[in-house]
Amino acid sequence: MIYLLLSIFFSVLLLINFRLHPRFQVNTFQAIILNYPVCIITGLLFLPKDQHFSLNLSETSTQLAMLLGVGFVITFMLSGFSTQKIGMATTSLANNMSLVVPVIFSLIVLKMSASFDVLNYTGLALAIVAVVLSTVKKDAPSENASSLNQYWWLPVAVFTMYGITNTSFNYLNATYVTKAGTTIPFTLTILVGSVVAGGSVLLLRLIQQKEVFDPKSIIAAIPLGIPNFLSFYYLLKALDQYQNNGAFVLPMYNIGVIVGSALVAFVFFKEKFSSLNKIGLLLAILAIVLISHQSLNW
Repeated sequence: MIYLLLSIFFSVLLLINFRLHPRFQVNTFQAIILNYPVCIITGLLFLPKDQHFSLNLSETSTQLAMLLGVGFVITFMLSGFSTQKIGMATTSLANNMSLVVPVIFSLIVLKMSASFDVLNYTGLALAIVAVVLSTVKKDAPSENASSLNQYWWLPVAVFTMYGITNTSFNYLNATYVTKAGTTIPFTLTILVGSVVAGGSVLLLRLIQQKEVFDPKSIIAAIPLGIPNFLSFYYLLKALDQYQNNGAFVLPMYNIGVIVGSALVAFVFFKEKFSSLNKIGLLLAILAIVLISHQSLNW
């Protein structure tokens, strides 16, 4: 459980970084793109002495891992565009609801259903309800019907891409990482793909859209990149610890981040939550107990 908790902790730390960007007038897009090289440096520092990192582009695992890294950048860009056009609430809901994709994949394709009982399935159902209730917000009028009618495909695309990337992450870990025991090199390979894709996009924006480069984004990329790598790393370790059972780990991770970030928002940023949000957070805690009841010492 410690790896899962660490992954949740560092993911919440990421969200705190994003929350502080407006206060320090940081260009979040540039900081995110630049955080990938920081992730790679962090990974190299954590690399065990008996392992090494190299790219063999002829290997299928390398190609798929780099493609997944590109997918993460595309997903991020879609999420940002969707937030601008139809609002944060709808985009966040599409993002969090995508957890059903890797869960179904893990249960049906990876055959993890044998270890599940009625309490686990009840917890999964509650997790989905909790995600909806805890993330629903009242958008501004401009973010409602007219924008949603025009850009209806954006939340669908966000849902699809998050589902694909999380499922691929789970599958590649089960296929290549667990057997080889090379968690950090695999993570670094994903990040190389993200660096290539993200760097290309940033360069195009600087040239074609005349975007001004913000030096502060270099500094902001450091506290962003370190927890970003560690959240990746410990999520892979958590999947390994639970026999790559994404139906268990990914819902726990998802709702753990929601509950953790809500607590931070309430305590440190004085955010207020609606009654539905509070009910959703309580259901999320209950879902965690039900999903993980075999691991708890009663």
